[in-house]
Amino acid sequence: MQLPYEDQRRVGRNEPMRKRRRSRKSGPVRAKKVEYDGIKFASGLERYMYKALKEAGIPNEYEGCTYVLQEGFLFESQAYEKQANGKGAMINRGEKKILPIKYTPDFIGEGFIIETKGRANESFPLRWKMFKRWIQENEPGTLLIKPQNQKDCDETIKILKAFIKSAKAKPKTKKTKP
Repeated sequence: MQLPYEDQRRVGRNEPMRKRRRSRKSGPVRAKKVEYDGIKFASGLERYMYKALKEAGIPNEYEGCTYVLQEGFLFESQAYEKQANGKGAMINRGEKKILPIKYTPDFIGEGFIIETKGRANESFPLRWKMFKRWIQENEPGTLLIKPQNQKDCDETIKILKAFIKSAKAKPKTKKTKP
């Protein structure tokens, strides 16, 4: 006679059968912060990318620059709303300074920017679109790469090596005065 799975695990044990509890999701995924070479990385994927860039000899800066995607401003009108989490009473949350929207990419190098992103949070897709627009308008020709896992990081190194090689091969034009 075949015993049900739960009973099969109990056979030969002197303990009562326990039900397995399924863990509930406890909100957004939070990356584990890690330290390497005296640098505190926000995730293991960032550390992996750093090691790969270092091993490949590609110069870069970790979180070296913060871009302002939208300037802050004074919102002078009234705005009745609840707290951001939807709780609390509807009160006037207007008539105050609105903070700027900023973005700090993970790695910046000569002509390229890398943003390692395992699982994006709720605000990242919109911020990433705004950043792409900022790059297009202010630093056209900048290579953006967004690896999401270690395999992507390895592919990023290949892309960067080809990018750097092609940048060195392009002849630099000298500006002449008429």
